Amino acid sequence: MALHFDKSELEARRARAVAAILARGLDGLLMFRQESMYYLTGYDTFGYVFFQCLYLGADGRTMLLTRAPDLRQARHTSDLADIRIWVDRDGADPARELRAVLAEFGLAGKRLGAEYDAYGLTHANGRRLEAAMDGFVRLVDASDLVTRLRVVKSPAEIAYVRKAAELADLALDAAHATIAPGAFEGDVLAAMHGAIYRGGGDDPANEFIIGSGRDALLCRYFTGRKHLGKEDQITLEFAGAYRHYHACLMRTIPVGRTLDLHRKMHGVCLDALEACRAALKPGEPVGKVFDAYARVCDAAGMNAHRLNACGYSLGTTFAPNWMDWPMFYAGNPVVAEPDMVFFLHMILMDSASGTAMCPGATVRVTATGNEMLSARPMDLIAR
Repeated sequence: MALHFDKSELEARRARAVAAILARGLDGLLMFRQESMYYLTGYDTFGYVFFQCLYLGADGRTMLLTRAPDLRQARHTSDLADIRIWVDRDGADPARELRAVLAEFGLAGKRLGAEYDAYGLTHANGRRLEAAMDGFVRLVDASDLVTRLRVVKSPAEIAYVRKAAELADLALDAAHATIAPGAFEGDVLAAMHGAIYRGGGDDPANEFIIGSGRDALLCRYFTGRKHLGKEDQITLEFAGAYRHYHACLMRTIPVGRTLDLHRKMHGVCLDALEACRAALKPGEPVGKVFDAYARVCDAAGMNAHRLNACGYSLGTTFAPNWMDWPMFYAGNPVVAEPDMVFFLHMILMDSASGTAMCPGATVRVTATGNEMLSARPMDLIAR
């Protein structure tokens, strides 16, 4: 088996999940989030684009219902023993087949949690699930149960996060070596991804964000590549990924000429990052981190150029998104704990002038504060 964690660690995670299931008065949990499946069993696939469900009972029993292409995948990547296959055919209803398995387990009339907030459970499949379970079991939304367990990382997970951070640094080095007036954005992306792949890393859970010129003010990937101008700017938001654990970096890199506004915005961003790191410590709500970002930016006259969030948790996530729970936004009451991992992005975007400045880095919460996981400086480096 291609397990990336000791079986004892996976068993301990399932024991904590069972304790959480019992604490909520549930008899079991139906999981549709691939992150939960990977975290609890090691099961690694993109087959969640079809109906599949991992069941974990209050008695510790596990069962995976999936399609035939993932039978060997589950055997190879997980410690699951009970793997059931639903068959592709016209009129197939895997939710009904799930009900039959749960009936076999004696769960009629029981109270089961379900991960409704999951990319692996479309609205259509959610309706089929509820129709199949109607009058059979009581379904309760428990989308956050495993997510809350995943947010604090084990030493083995932190080791993977550190490796991901090393890969992100190498990708940043590759970008700096490639970016120059006239450079092709596609070559920049190729160099960054190549550095990660050569280092043994994975595909990230979403595309790298890249944009030059006025597109440097965009926070999302979009298709279409172009060449950098003689005087330009390019924003990169990307992640090193290792064993599906992510560590992000973000930079805006002036090309050919650095504007005074670039320098001013960069200074504000670094002040905001320092304030955010001072606010991110154990025992304090993560909403205070956003407050620090907003306070510094607003005091510098940058209110119109900042966002309404300044980062989020990172961990083992699958497409389409590497963003994890929780996020830094106003009033978020989630309390920081040691070995949580967060991406802090200090984004400023001046639409009137078309100027961007977006430095960001990944940090780990420690016993007294937090540590920067990237070894690269936050200096304004131009090309």
